[in-house]
Amino acid sequence: MRRAGFACMTVAIAALAVGSAALAAEGPKVEKQEWSFDGIFGRYDRAAAQRGFAVYNDVCSACHSLGLLHYRDLEKIGFSEDAVKEIAAGKSVQDGPNDLGEMYERPGRPSDNFVPPFPNDVVARLANNGALPPDLSVIVKARKGGPDYIYGVMTGYADAPEGFNLSPGLFYNTAFPGHQIAMPPPLVDDMVEYADGTKATVPQMSHDVVTFLTWAGEPEMEPRKKLGLKVMLFLGLLTAMLYAVKRKVWENLH
Repeated sequence: MRRAGFACMTVAIAALAVGSAALAAEGPKVEKQEWSFDGIFGRYDRAAAQRGFAVYNDVCSACHSLGLLHYRDLEKIGFSEDAVKEIAAGKSVQDGPNDLGEMYERPGRPSDNFVPPFPNDVVARLANNGALPPDLSVIVKARKGGPDYIYGVMTGYADAPEGFNLSPGLFYNTAFPGHQIAMPPPLVDDMVEYADGTKATVPQMSHDVVTFLTWAGEPEMEPRKKLGLKVMLFLGLLTAMLYAVKRKVWENLH
């Protein structure tokens, strides 16, 4: 009897521990946002994606790479060919070797990948107090909660509540698991000047850059959704046709 009671208590404690770990793994809840790309008819907001690129280019690119994109990909969100050439030419790309066997720097081209902010991970860690800024190419798809989570982190900086043990060098964030993050608050109002005159508030910039990063992680979303709708329409017509054939074949047997 005592052994059975001890076993039940052990199971209960283990279940409680597993449950607590699961709750901790879930992380903080983030508020659901409205996104133009949600739903089966969702599309990327080109204007928002272009503004989001401006935020990435002026702010995020100082620490975070976007290594899976080429500059020419920006034409897919509405940048002209000339604008893309100008954006790429503003970057310095290491190339070579030349005829003398030496590496050299040249202006970027539309065919180049986005230029990373650091030559390697060691330098990146040294510049960020040991923390390695992640590549943002698929960050939205890689994080639970997707765009809502990234938006929550961008807008979730606040003063630590009384009694919270915030480690030195870290920042309090309401959306980040554990509420302690190494990245300083990246945005302040009006730090980016939008070409279309949109007011660059922290929520607006966060929303725009998340739209851009969502597109960066899934640039083929719109063609995929269009194909899915065509397939569903085809299957619907095929089902109706097969049902009509079935009725015709079996009508004389009733």
